[in-house]
Amino acid sequence: MVAQTGDMDERDQGKPGGGRGDGRAGGPGGRPAGGYGSGAVPVDDLARLDPGTAEVEQRWRSFHRWSPYTLLAISTVLSVPTNSAFGVGRAGWWTLVGLVAAAVVLEAVALRIGLARRGPSVAGSVYYWLRWALAFCLAWLNPLYAFYAAIGYFGAGRFLLHRMVKPGLAASAVILAGSQAGGLPPQNTAQWALFGALLAVNLGLVAAMVHLDTKEGERSLAQVATIAELERTNRALQDALDENAALQAQLLVQAREAGVSDERRRLAAEIHDTIAQGLTGIIAQLQVVASTPDQAQAREHLDRAADLARHSLGEARRSVHNLAPAALDDATLAEALKKTVEDWSARTGVRADFTLTGTAEPLHEEIEASLLRIAEEALSNAARHAAATRVGVTLSFMAGEVTLDVRDDGRGFDPLSVPARSGAGGFGLDGMRARAERLAGGVTVESEEGGGTAISARVPLVRHD
Repeated sequence: MVAQTGDMDERDQGKPGGGRGDGRAGGPGGRPAGGYGSGAVPVDDLARLDPGTAEVEQRWRSFHRWSPYTLLAISTVLSVPTNSAFGVGRAGWWTLVGLVAAAVVLEAVALRIGLARRGPSVAGSVYYWLRWALAFCLAWLNPLYAFYAAIGYFGAGRFLLHRMVKPGLAASAVILAGSQAGGLPPQNTAQWALFGALLAVNLGLVAAMVHLDTKEGERSLAQVATIAELERTNRALQDALDENAALQAQLLVQAREAGVSDERRRLAAEIHDTIAQGLTGIIAQLQVVASTPDQAQAREHLDRAADLARHSLGEARRSVHNLAPAALDDATLAEALKKTVEDWSARTGVRADFTLTGTAEPLHEEIEASLLRIAEEALSNAARHAAATRVGVTLSFMAGEVTLDVRDDGRGFDPLSVPARSGAGGFGLDGMRARAERLAGGVTVESEEGGGTAISARVPLVRHD
C-alpha cells in the first residue's frame, strides 16, 4: 500500500495546479519546503529566478514523504534493546507497538492524500499535531523516539497554517528537550532544572532559525519583486520598441508617398514651365502667321515657333531627367535670366529690362533652376493676364539671401481673390511658392487692380560646391 500511494503521489505532482496550498509554504505559490520560518516566498517565482529551486523543492517533498518512516524505524530499532533501561514493562511494550502502528498508518494516510505537496492546510495541521502527539507518547515511554519527534522541526513550515508554525516548533522543542534531559517526565528537581535549561536552549535555537529563515524569505521576496519589475520593464521596453518599429515603418511609407507626390509635382511644374509655355508661345507665333499677309513677317514668326519647339523639346527631356534648364548649361543665373527676359520681350513685343544688384555668385544648381523657373512663370503670367507695357526683372544678391523681383505695370488683380488652381489651369503662384518653399524660401505677391503686380521670391544663398 505504501509503495502504491507513493507512486500516486509522484504522478499527482505533474498535474496542473497540483499541490497548491494557501500560498504560504510548501508548494507552488508557497515558501520552499522545510523552512523553519513563516515568511512567504513564492516557489514558482523562485523557480524562475533560479532553475535549481524546483529541484530543491522536489527533494524536500521526498524528504517529507519518506523521512518519517526512516526516523520512526531508527527510533524503533534503538528502542528495542533499551526499553528495559528506561523501565518499559510488558504493558509499555504493547503500547509502543500500538503507537508505532498508529504512526505508520498516519504516515501512510498522509502519503496517500499527498500532504507533502499541498503546503499549509487544515488537513496538514491536523496531521502535524497527530504526529506530534504520537511522538510525544513514544518519547514519554522511550526518549530515543526523539529521532522521530525531530521531524517536527522540518514539517512546521510545510504543514501548519501560518499562525500555528511557532507553537508547533515550540511543541517539538519540548519533546527534544525532554529526551535530552533523560526522558519525560523529569524525575526530580535537578532533572526539571536540566529540562528547563535544555528547553530554553532548544527554543533559542528555534527562534534563531526562524529569524534567519524569515530574513532569507524576505531577501528572496525582494529578488522576486526585482525580477518581476525587470520583466515588466523589459515588456514595456519591448512594447515601445515594437511601437517605434511600427511608427518607423509608417514614417517610411509616408516618406515614400511624400517623395512620390513631390516628384509628381516637380514633373508637373517642369512640364508646365517648359512644354506648356513653349506650346503657348508656338500657338501665339502661329496665330500671327495666320493673320498676316506679309510673307517675311510670317517667316520670322515661323522661325520663332520652330525655335520654341526645339527649346521645349530639350526642356522636356531635361525635366524627365531632373536636369537644370538648358539656359543654365553654359551661363550663370544672371546671364540666363537676362537672355530669358530678352527672348520673352522679343516674343511678346513688351519692353522688359533685367537688373542685377549686388555681387553675383555661383549658386547651387537647384537654387538657380528654381529661380529661373519662377522668373519664367512670372513672365508667362504677365504675358497672358497682365496686358503690361513694361516689365522689370531684378536679381539681388544680399547677405545670406538671393531675391528675384518681377514687376509689371499691367492691370493687376486682388491677391485674396485668386481662384484655386483647376485641372485645366496652370501652376501659377502656387507653383512659384512650392518651388521657393522646397528651398526654405518664400514668395510674396503685391498687386491691386489697375496698379500692376510685383512678385518677390526669396531663397537662401547657397553657393555652388
